Amino acid sequence: MTVYERLLEVKDPEYQEFQAKLVPNIPSDTILGVRTPQMRQVAKEVNADPEKDAFLHDLPHKYYEENLVHFFVIAMIKDFETCVKAVEEFLPYVDCWPVSDQSTPKVFKKNHEKLLPYIRKWIASDHVYTSRFGMRMLMNEFLGEDFREEYPELVAERGGDDYYLKMMEAWYFATALAKRYDETVVYIEERRLDEWVHKKSIQKAIESYRVTDEHKEYLKSLR
Repeated sequence: MTVYERLLEVKDPEYQEFQAKLVPNIPSDTILGVRTPQMRQVAKEVNADPEKDAFLHDLPHKYYEENLVHFFVIAMIKDFETCVKAVEEFLPYVDCWPVSDQSTPKVFKKNHEKLLPYIRKWIASDHVYTSRFGMRMLMNEFLGEDFREEYPELVAERGGDDYYLKMMEAWYFATALAKRYDETVVYIEERRLDEWVHKKSIQKAIESYRVTDEHKEYLKSLR
């Protein structure tokens, strides 16, 4: 049974309508309407299948859910070099924000030194969802002990007019304000970001339970 056939077995027409509204930039007839837990289960089955590599190399996929399953499978690859190679092969085919956002390879966490050059390259990419993925990896993996003050600059320098890219920039800075406030607030104080990103970053930070009330009040004054 193909991945497509397996997905057809668990599709939900009502959920398809919801998903189509959530991802308006891709054709609605490429969305089957499969919920995330079911897609993750399909991904586990694919990962255990001897034909896994055939699926990963059969690009581009036609359906939105096939792309999500593809990234879920990649996230389970345990060898860093194999995993990052699969990511690089797949990123050019990512065409919407949920596919870019829902998968985080577990092997990345233990390989930050090897991962960082890829993140730099991804963020600089002209492909919106490759750049968005790179920003999200920088946010997920490098706002902790491995944080460096120059990392937010990678996001600030990228810029761009695409809505989904700007949303990711704002998400990054709002999260950085929660986790690395002292090093990040200067970007807001000095208005280094695009005006829309600046305001959206403040909005998201104010809405976050991880930002202190004192910091929220100060950020409000910088809108």
